[in-house]
Amino acid sequence: MSDIALSPPRFDWRRFAVVAGPGIVVMLADTDAGSLITAAQSGAQWGYRLLLLQLALVPILYLVQELTVRLGIVSGKGHAQMIREQFGPTWAWVSVGTLALSCIGALLTEFSGLAGVGSLIGVPQPVTLAVVVALLLAMALTHRYLTVERIAITVGLFELVFLLVAWLAHPDLNELVSGAVSIPISDTKYLYLASANIGAVIMPWMVFFQQASVVERGLTRADLPAARLDTALGAIITQLVMAAALVATAATLGQKGGDQSLDTVQQIAEAITPYLGEFGGKLLFGLGMVGASLVATIVVTLTAARAVAEALGAPNRLDYKVSDAKWFYGAYAIALIVGAGIVASGANLVTLSVAVQVMNALLLPIVVGFLFLLARRLPEPYRLQGIYGFVATALTAIVVVFGVFSGLTGIFN
Repeated sequence: MSDIALSPPRFDWRRFAVVAGPGIVVMLADTDAGSLITAAQSGAQWGYRLLLLQLALVPILYLVQELTVRLGIVSGKGHAQMIREQFGPTWAWVSVGTLALSCIGALLTEFSGLAGVGSLIGVPQPVTLAVVVALLLAMALTHRYLTVERIAITVGLFELVFLLVAWLAHPDLNELVSGAVSIPISDTKYLYLASANIGAVIMPWMVFFQQASVVERGLTRADLPAARLDTALGAIITQLVMAAALVATAATLGQKGGDQSLDTVQQIAEAITPYLGEFGGKLLFGLGMVGASLVATIVVTLTAARAVAEALGAPNRLDYKVSDAKWFYGAYAIALIVGAGIVASGANLVTLSVAVQVMNALLLPIVVGFLFLLARRLPEPYRLQGIYGFVATALTAIVVVFGVFSGLTGIFN
């Protein structure tokens, strides 16, 4: 292959307008109901002491998701398919197994969040869940990927209301700075929530979704710079939203001292909207939570369905008819129905959400391990190597090890 063919592509703003989408979608989904609840719980229990972690995770999140973009664009294959071809079907099913655990946990938190918002406005939980499942099934059966992506971005942007909520909470800047640098690293409860925050930011299903999305979009190597910017913008936005949810609860409950644990969506709404009035508080919180939950539900269900179909070597895109992609659409429908059914039986949303994020952190060695192994097998100049490869590997390894250590320490102490 010629040097010209392998030379890194240049950035083009016009091309960015066409390419942007997968990175922003997956990052908006990253700030899902479980993540927002974990951030809110962090602020309620520890004030601003976990704020620096939110900011420190921005480059780590970008590093991980940039590799998924690189793999998808250069190989033209999904993550599970690449693992199956490079390491065999057994390892492919191991990776899909970790994904399945993550997706199940995520779906439970998303549906719990949506049901909680429904309860805020007096809608019975079963009715809320039935409507959501019906709408998402109809969307998948009647729209192509690009349309679904636009729908996800539109509803996901409602998450930005948390930035307004944090501003209206009027956090004291001196307390914010002093609290952010006061880190009780020896406290096991703090470590447990730190692990949950890491798992809330770097999730297994994000890797699978973004790689499959750039493939389904048909992005080429010339699109790599634009896709990287798409990912970077998404990483910044999602962590600003996470930080805003933490700041809002830290400025209210976090200043009261003691264990201010949250147990329901209603409690979170009351905690972070004390300055907006009952109607305004419910409206803004409801919009933000619905946006976060819906975009994540779309992403998680598509990810689970794609991975199952990929591992079986079956068609796995929305552009296929139902008759041609039965495994894909079947897995999509089953994931929605089972997730809604479990939530309808009743669950403690906050405890469940934090536990799911800790589980994500414990699964990271498998997910990130495959990601970096595959990235080192790419052709030049896209292979993960050199100084960038060393720095990316070292930083990610530190975060993964800390996440696993913190989670296990919090669980067994």
